[in-house]
Amino acid sequence: MVILEELRYSKDHIWARLDDDNRITLGISDYSQEELEEVSGITLPEEGDEVVKDEPFGSIESQGEIIDLFSPLNGEVVEINQELLDSPEIINEDPYQDGWIIRIDVPSTTDYNEMMTAEEYEEYLKEIIGEEPIEIEEEEEEEEE
Repeated sequence: MVILEELRYSKDHIWARLDDDNRITLGISDYSQEELEEVSGITLPEEGDEVVKDEPFGSIESQGEIIDLFSPLNGEVVEINQELLDSPEIINEDPYQDGWIIRIDVPSTTDYNEMMTAEEYEEYLKEIIGEEPIEIEEEEEEEEE
C-alpha cells in the first residue's frame, strides 16, 4: 500500500493535491482502492456542480455495491476525469495519477491545510488495520509528452 507524501488525506480515504493553479485534484487512496478490489463503475458530478465538505460528490460501484465518495472540501467542479466513465478500473491500476476523479476550485485552502498529512494518514491507517507495512513515497514527476 502506498501513501504519497505530498498529498493530503481525509478519514474517508480521499486524497487531495493542491495544483499549481490553486485548484485541487481529488481521488481515492491506494488503501481505498485495495479495499474496493475491482472498481466496475463510477458516477461523477458535472462540471460547474458544487461539492460540499462531508457530502457525497459521486459514487463508485464495486462488487455490486455502491460506495459514496465524500468531499473533504467545499468547491466547484472544474474538471472530471472523463476516462473513468469508460474505464473505471483505472482507479485500481493508478489511484494517484491516471485515476484522479475530479478537480475543484475552492474558496480557500483552509480545509485543505487541515486535512491529514501523509504521516498522519499513515498513523490513522495503522489504527484501522493494525501494523501492516505502509510505504510513504514521493510522487514521481510525469514525463512531458
